[in-house]
Amino acid sequence: MEAIVIGGGIGGLAAALALHRLGHQVTVHERAASLEPVGAGLAVAPNALRALDRLGVGDQLRAHAGPDHPAAGLRRPSGRWLARVDYDAMAGVFGDRLVAVARSVLVDTLAAALPPGTVRTGSPAELLDHGAADRPAAVRTADGERTADLVVGADGIRSATRAALLPRHPGPRYSGFTTWRTLIPSPPRRPSAVGEIWGSGGLVGVVPLLGRQLYVYAATLAPAGSRTADGDELAELRRHFGTWCEPVPELLAAADPNRVLRHDVWELADPLPAYHHGRVALLGDAAHAMSPFQGQGACQAIEDALVLATTLGADPVTTLPAYTAARLPRTTAIVAGSRRVGALVARTTPAGVLVRDALLAVTGLLPQRLVLRQMAGTYAWEAPVLGQPDRVAERG
Repeated sequence: MEAIVIGGGIGGLAAALALHRLGHQVTVHERAASLEPVGAGLAVAPNALRALDRLGVGDQLRAHAGPDHPAAGLRRPSGRWLARVDYDAMAGVFGDRLVAVARSVLVDTLAAALPPGTVRTGSPAELLDHGAADRPAAVRTADGERTADLVVGADGIRSATRAALLPRHPGPRYSGFTTWRTLIPSPPRRPSAVGEIWGSGGLVGVVPLLGRQLYVYAATLAPAGSRTADGDELAELRRHFGTWCEPVPELLAAADPNRVLRHDVWELADPLPAYHHGRVALLGDAAHAMSPFQGQGACQAIEDALVLATTLGADPVTTLPAYTAARLPRTTAIVAGSRRVGALVARTTPAGVLVRDALLAVTGLLPQRLVLRQMAGTYAWEAPVLGQPDRVAERG
């Protein structure tokens, strides 16, 4: 089977790798001139690690994992702990802990596993025809029109492929949050505590990566499109979070203003009716863009890629409905869950923050097994095995 993947992000590369592992001929068309990922770091959760294991690259990613930290969890801006995370307990329950890496590491790992020439950068592709049982799908590229048995729309939250398939869908909606992300290659000293710090209407996260590198991210409520007049986003970060507890002030003092990324958070609040049409499948942000508050955006794209490949039979027109059946309910629930967590972060009144923090503190007093049980719906997902499509639909 010949497949064309539109978009060379994490989901598109994972889909290409899954299809390649099954012997399909795959070409990835990426509009950008290179595979430079948007973002700084990410934490790959146990559910996505299982999928990466099925794709044969899980251990390669684990080799780049950041170190565990003895003091990790959730704090207030004052430094007071609300809840802690036991990564050993997480590994015991789910078989893995969170693996924190630079986003470029995951992109490079997936791309390196593909045959040379699979990924074509600087090569936009546009869906012309979704295809049907009696005709292939068609796309337009810089080299002209191409046909394929399968087209995968992995072209992100502003997906032109999605718009072509579902022109009446309202598209992404602004979440109310803006985010900053940066990598700090060599902080002055190792932080005494890591994890997230939740304040009024915002948060800061600190994640150790391989070596001495740290991934720092932050989010706060802001109007869509608001930016500093002089473009100094590091100064804006310091204005919002510079008085919070350590290690935030020290890390922001060490940050490079040229390496601070800012993006508004948009999501597909209205679920799509299906993730396929004809010979075309949507995945990742093109199908179910979500807010980052559960750390599942990239993880769900990786799941999509594996399930797409394992549900795909000889005729995509008749087998792609199984992909939608397996993925739509799960991803819709996770999008909604991420929105609920965002609503907790968004609390700004003193009473609202007090109630939120009290609930989090009570959760922090529970045994880890009970806390982890709340994560099981996301983290305990069973990854299907490539080459066993008959077992996938029952696992969605």
